[in-house]
Amino acid sequence: MRISGSIALVTGANRGIGQHFTRQLLERGAAKVYATARNPERIDTPGVEKLRLDITEPQSVEAAATAASDVNLLINNAGISTWTNLIAGDLSKIRSEMDTHFYGTLSMVRAFAPVLGGNGGGTILNVLSAMSWFSYDGANAYGAAKAAAWSLTNGIRIELADQGTLVTGLHLGSADTDMMAGYDGDKIDPAEVVRAALDGIEAGKLEVVADEWSAHVKASLAADPSAFYSTTTVG
Repeated sequence: MRISGSIALVTGANRGIGQHFTRQLLERGAAKVYATARNPERIDTPGVEKLRLDITEPQSVEAAATAASDVNLLINNAGISTWTNLIAGDLSKIRSEMDTHFYGTLSMVRAFAPVLGGNGGGTILNVLSAMSWFSYDGANAYGAAKAAAWSLTNGIRIELADQGTLVTGLHLGSADTDMMAGYDGDKIDPAEVVRAALDGIEAGKLEVVADEWSAHVKASLAADPSAFYSTTTVG
């Protein structure tokens, strides 16, 4: 997959990591970038083609797939964080996390898989998280939803292999975006995250681990979980 000349669609493109994706795709020579959001009027990246899209609404997703039938690079970036726990947390917020990160991503993949296949295979990048691999008190709904999205990513990679579609998962810790404005720990520059992700796509990687924290969390999975949870903190 070469970024130069590609036709990309980015979800959640009005701010944060999504906005950086649209800018860097154009800088790297993408032929067209569809920038999508529930409120596309808030998208301010020059040179993109704006589309209204709510990934939790099937009709909206299908309309986007019809409008952007030339896409060969799909970047599933849209996400939310409700800072909700699982036991005592608001069940509607927990469902919103899963509806966005799992069902919303799955809806996009199901709608755009035929588009990508018809355009030669292409690539799907799912923006995941270090929290795909660990839990954090106060945000366990997010962790559960991102873990589900990680499993989804691994599953669709197998299912789409025959049509020549590369599926890449991007894992990162806390990025310096509006979503993480209330978090006081170390944060990675979102521009660095996007550079790593696009480099990974061009290298054909199945997984991009964007920062040291994510690498540390991934490495801990092979050890006894008591070691991780007793000696580390987020960030």
